[in-house]
Amino acid sequence: MNSTDAEALADLVDKQSAWLDHYQPGLRVTEQGTVVTIGDGITWIMGLPSAAIDDILIFADGSRAMVFDLNRDRVGAILLYETEALTSGTLVHLSKNAPSIPVGDAFIGRVVDPLGTPLDGIPAPVPAGRGGLERASPPIIARDFVHDPLYTGIKIIDTLIPIGKGQRQLLIGDEGLGRSSIAIDTVINQKDKNVVCIYVLIGQKRSTVVNTIETLKNAGAMDYTVCVVAEASALPGLQYIAPFAGCALAEYWMAQGRDTLVIYDDLSTHARTYRELSLLLRRPPGREAYPGDIFFVHARLLERSTCLNAENGGGSMTAMPIVETQQGEIAAYIPTNLISITDGQIYLDANLFVSGFRPAIDIAKSVSRIGGKAQHLSISNQAGRMKLDYLQFLELEAFSRFGQRLEASMEARIQRGRVLREILKQERLSPLSSLFQLAWLIAFNEHLFDQARPEEIKDFLARMKKGISDTTLTLNSSPDQWLQAIGDWLGTGPNPRP
Repeated sequence: MNSTDAEALADLVDKQSAWLDHYQPGLRVTEQGTVVTIGDGITWIMGLPSAAIDDILIFADGSRAMVFDLNRDRVGAILLYETEALTSGTLVHLSKNAPSIPVGDAFIGRVVDPLGTPLDGIPAPVPAGRGGLERASPPIIARDFVHDPLYTGIKIIDTLIPIGKGQRQLLIGDEGLGRSSIAIDTVINQKDKNVVCIYVLIGQKRSTVVNTIETLKNAGAMDYTVCVVAEASALPGLQYIAPFAGCALAEYWMAQGRDTLVIYDDLSTHARTYRELSLLLRRPPGREAYPGDIFFVHARLLERSTCLNAENGGGSMTAMPIVETQQGEIAAYIPTNLISITDGQIYLDANLFVSGFRPAIDIAKSVSRIGGKAQHLSISNQAGRMKLDYLQFLELEAFSRFGQRLEASMEARIQRGRVLREILKQERLSPLSSLFQLAWLIAFNEHLFDQARPEEIKDFLARMKKGISDTTLTLNSSPDQWLQAIGDWLGTGPNPRP
C-alpha cells in the first residue's frame, strides 16, 4: 500500500470514528408499501398513506414509478422504469421527490428519454440542474406580447399564417399529409437564429424516430436541438411524461433569456396513452372514453409556452403541437380541445395533398390569431390582402368550372390566382429565408409574374433564390431597391406591370 492509499484509509477511519462518537440510537419511522398487482405499465400498491399525486416511488428491485391515482386502501402508480425482478410483494418507498429531468446546455445535440437517460450511446451529459416536469405557467405580469417572428421557411406560413416567438401554433390533419415534415422544416430553418429546439417524439415507431433524427442530423439541426424520445415500445408512463420533459428542458433556456421551440409529435398519441392509463386505473371515462381532465392535462402543458418580458429575462418558448384527425374530422374531441387552447392552427387537407399542392395547407381553415403582430412590417405590408384574394380566387375558379364565360378582368384574376398557387408550392426539407419571402411577395404584387405560365414559375423562383444568396439587401430595404434587384435576377423573365 502506497502512502496515498494509506492516507485515504486513515481519513476514512477518522470519519467513521467521528460518526460513532456522535451516534445516538433512536427510532426512525418510514412508510413502506407492498406491490399488490403489476401489469400493462401500471401497479397497485398497498400502504403508503402519505403518498400524493405525482410523487416518485422507489421499488426494492430498482424500478421507479409515479403516483397517478389515490384510493382509500391502495395507491395506483404508472411505471417509469421497470426491471425484470419487479413482482407482487416487492417493497416500495416514497422518495419525497417530484418528477424532474436533468437540464443544461450539455443536452443540446443529444437524444434522451423523458427521464434524461441517453439513448444515443454517448455517456450521460453533466446536467446544470433539474427541471420539474410539473410547474406553474408564468404569471401574466411576467409575460410580454408576442413581438418577434419565428420563421418556418415555408412560404404559406411565413406570409399568410405567420408565427411569433412565444406562440402556440397547432399542426392538424390526417396521418401522412406532412404534419411532421412542416415541424422538421421549421426546426431546420432555425439554424444560425439562436433558437434552441426540442423535438419530442411520443409513441412513434423506431423507424420513424431514427428517420427523424437522421434528417435533423443531415441538415445540421442537431447542433441546436434536443430529441426527447418515448417510442411506441416504451412504457406508457414514459410516453405520458414525454411532452412535460420536453417542456421542462425548454423552460431552462427560456429562463436564461433564450428563445426556444418545442415540437410535440404528437399529442393525439399522448391523449390515447393518458386514456389507456386512466382506464386501467379505473378512472371514470367521459367523452370518447377519455377522462374528464384530458383538457386540463394539455392546457397546463401548453400554457407554459409564452414570451417573457424584459424583467424576467425576455426568453420565449414557442410550441408547435401536432394532432391527428380521422378523415378530416376537425370537430373531434382532442382536436377541438387543442384548437381552443392554442393561438391558431395550420390545417392540412387530404384533397389538396392528392391534387399535388404541397404542403397541403388549407388556407381557409388555417389561422394565426396573434402571429401577425410579430410579422416584419415589410412582409406584412406586402402580404396585405393576399390571403383574402386567394380565397376569392378559389371561389371564382370553382365557379368557372361550370363553363360560364367570364369577363376579361375575372379571367385575369383567375390567372393570377393560379400563378400564386404555383408559387406557394414547396418541396419538403427546403426551408426558405425571410428575404426570399419578401422578394416573391414584391414580385407578385408588382405583377412580374402575370404573363408567366404556371410551369415557368419554378424556374423564376430558382433565379430569385440564387440572386438572394448574393444580395446585400435586407428586410428594411425599400421596395424600389428590391424591385430593381428582382428585375435583374429574372432577366428575360415575366414583364413588369406597365
